Amino acid sequence: MAILEFIASATFGLEAVVKRELQALGYEDTRVSDGKVTFTADEKAIARANLWLRSADRLLLKMGEFKALTFAELFEKTKALPWGDWITQDGRFTVNGKSVKSQLFSISDCQAIVKKAVVEKLKQKYAVDWFAETGPEFTIQVSLLNDVATLTIDTSGIGLHKRGYRREAGEAPLKETLAAAMLQLSYWNKERILLDPFCGSGTIPIEAALLGRNIAPGLNRKFAAEAWPGIGNNLWKEARVEAFNAIDQDVQLKIFASDIDKKAIAMARENAFTAGVDDCIEFAVKAVEQVKPAGKFGVVITNPPYGERLGRSEEIRNIYQTMGKIFRAEPTWSLYVLTAEENFEGLYGARAHRKRKLYNGNIKVDYYQYYGERPRINKRSERSVKDKVPDSKRNRFNLAE
Repeated sequence: MAILEFIASATFGLEAVVKRELQALGYEDTRVSDGKVTFTADEKAIARANLWLRSADRLLLKMGEFKALTFAELFEKTKALPWGDWITQDGRFTVNGKSVKSQLFSISDCQAIVKKAVVEKLKQKYAVDWFAETGPEFTIQVSLLNDVATLTIDTSGIGLHKRGYRREAGEAPLKETLAAAMLQLSYWNKERILLDPFCGSGTIPIEAALLGRNIAPGLNRKFAAEAWPGIGNNLWKEARVEAFNAIDQDVQLKIFASDIDKKAIAMARENAFTAGVDDCIEFAVKAVEQVKPAGKFGVVITNPPYGERLGRSEEIRNIYQTMGKIFRAEPTWSLYVLTAEENFEGLYGARAHRKRKLYNGNIKVDYYQYYGERPRINKRSERSVKDKVPDSKRNRFNLAE
């Protein structure tokens, strides 16, 4: 099989997570830049990466990249690319575009030029003057950055965050891809307790169950490239069989999720059932002040309500203060919180050990990370070890009175 070049697009701040996911799939030749990870692989990656990527937005097949300062240059260099290797004679194709810091700043004109160039190339390939466009769909993207044009074809179709299990969502849903990244940026693993006290429609606990059972997130959905005859059904069948065989049905997960909203919990249970992980998660209707962490060395990963999303500032401040009272009293528990509240640390009562800037849709948020104690590795040791945070550094983070 020929070696191809792909782009796994990603929300800003999650590129490193996507790179690790690609490397776990065996794709070592990766290059990270803002909002994307470029890598090389054979065509099997079209199926495998679409099925397995948890935190990427889309998988794009890179057709070419070149400098373009004029529309004539954009046309000729686009036409020179091998579009006929992928787009069928009856294929339906559209062109999306974006332009940043480039002389060719008119997106609509760039789209029209690329469309015309692709049509001319396909006329040469198929020796026809007219295309019915009744076949499979191909979405081309022309992206211009600093006068460099990158041309791709989208293999995913709808975004990879659409797993297929979330039939219903609450008023401010968290993207599945971001939830998966939050888990992978934490110290949670399938051996540890996981708690989400603001689970909403269940995205974080469901993604945790998929991760814990090693279930490919795209296993129950379709992708645009599945309709492309140039790839073949056997490639997709092999990738799905591989994914089914990789599922760990024997793992015993300890995932607890709660929310004050009865309707949200009902939605969460339904979504977990659709995802096939309802037996992995214990759901409950309760307010955060009723939450009592059970056991030691657990992990809280949550996306509580915040003002920019839901507009209840006083209520939200009370929630964060309550969280501080509950979880600061649990030294063996780690806490990870995604919120746009800039004063979260002050309300919670302690400074985070680490804070990462992310985006929840178009909202800029911070991912606050509080590391609790870890189990003793050596029974002879009298000290508990913190999650990669030396004791000498921990004391200065405590802002509690």
